[in-house]
Amino acid sequence: MNKYGLLLAVSSAVASPCFAATPRAITAAGVVEGTLESSGIKSYKGIPFAAPPVGDLRWKAPQPVQKWRGVRKADRFGPRAMQLPLFDDMVFRSDGVSEDCLYLNVWTPARSARDRLPVLVYFYGGGFAAGDGSEPRYDGASMAAKGIVTLTVNYRLNIFGFLAHPELSAESPHKASGNYGLMDQAAALQWVQKNIAAFGGDPKRVTIAGESAGSWSVSAQMMTPLSKGLIAGAIGESGSLLGLNTPQPLALAEQNGAAFAKEIGAPTLAALRALPAQQLLDTLKRPDAPWFAAIEDGYVLPRSPLAIYAAGQQAKVPLLAGWNAQEGHYSQVLRDNAPTPENFSKVLHEMYGARGDAALQAYSGDVKQAATDLAGDLFIAHGTWKWLDTHARTSGQPVYRYYYARPRPGQEGASHSAEIEYALGNLDTNKVFAWSAGDHALSAQMQAYFANFIKTGNPNGAGLPDWPRASSGKGSRLMRLDVPSAAISATDDARHAFQDQQRKTN
Repeated sequence: MNKYGLLLAVSSAVASPCFAATPRAITAAGVVEGTLESSGIKSYKGIPFAAPPVGDLRWKAPQPVQKWRGVRKADRFGPRAMQLPLFDDMVFRSDGVSEDCLYLNVWTPARSARDRLPVLVYFYGGGFAAGDGSEPRYDGASMAAKGIVTLTVNYRLNIFGFLAHPELSAESPHKASGNYGLMDQAAALQWVQKNIAAFGGDPKRVTIAGESAGSWSVSAQMMTPLSKGLIAGAIGESGSLLGLNTPQPLALAEQNGAAFAKEIGAPTLAALRALPAQQLLDTLKRPDAPWFAAIEDGYVLPRSPLAIYAAGQQAKVPLLAGWNAQEGHYSQVLRDNAPTPENFSKVLHEMYGARGDAALQAYSGDVKQAATDLAGDLFIAHGTWKWLDTHARTSGQPVYRYYYARPRPGQEGASHSAEIEYALGNLDTNKVFAWSAGDHALSAQMQAYFANFIKTGNPNGAGLPDWPRASSGKGSRLMRLDVPSAAISATDDARHAFQDQQRKTN
């Protein structure tokens, strides 16, 4: 081969992520070298999408990543965001925690940078306090095998990602603070717009998705000005910011942040930034530590989420969302009381006062089931319903609702987060459960629905039970995901009408 031919071959291998045994792609910051997996999917792990938020950049909006020379290895997950070990179902493949955590991972089936495949960007759950893009249940290889360029994204958590403080607001050009984790997500979506074509993705066909806090994040990215025009579709699994526990207003969040800073002996911003990351993280072990989460800051979230969606100011894109049959447990409502009609009535009258009878009417039937439904609504289900219902009213876009009812093997009910491995085709990454043929069949079906939606904005396709569009108001149609799955009419209208009315009376 002559010099010109050699140069051409090297350039092609770099520009196209599949013409070499070791795939490479050219990003705006430099060349990354990934891994060719045994399935033929190409993976790029630990790509920085913003500068490390350390030192003076702690509690600042994500800044541009510094360019590098040569080829950067992208064959291992970057560190996960600072977090305590809070949830026993989280398994990490990343190498420890660090403030230097703003990395993303890409799995692509593309044969060249010209393929322009649809894109999925997935945000992990964990209450804005824990989680990581390296968790096997979110692995993107299975979705990539369906013809989708798939990403997981890290974002700052807990006090690092959501602290509001008067001094932080004063130094901000937007006079706002908190929501740094949401800013990280928006920065990742901006990175996708600039770079995903190099991995064979289409920047005009980006669907965002997530579970629990990841689903709250999807609802947030649909309404923040920072992500305007960056989203073509959205999937939410259990949760939205339109729930009963609304984001704190900035003034209250600043007050709480300043009070906690004083309690931990760092009353000034300079003192807070001087604390070593691990020492700051350890303050969250205190019994008086707040739970840091999204804030109505006037910038990232300009108004209340419900007001934004009610006014139709969210991204007008197709939405697929739902929740699980056992998002909560009846004991969370009944506490130590036996599940009897008398005890349930007593608890509801304690909770709702003069509206106790109305609550009993809305949550009627078997006590265990009714109390389980109430626990789930208070936690996450009603907020997801409100998101679907409001988006159906104001977006002019198709909305698809699901109700996930399949328990994992050996479990009592379809608990919170149980659907993740099914939906993303990752049952085999979880060795805890003895998956059956029925589990694998449901997983294949759910993954097909999700893949179709990512590609077309409609989950329906050949060989799948028809999934009707949802409507606002009473009697909406939805897909009950189970073995077997089937379209049904909603049976929970009275519950959500009660919670809507309760919201208005508070």
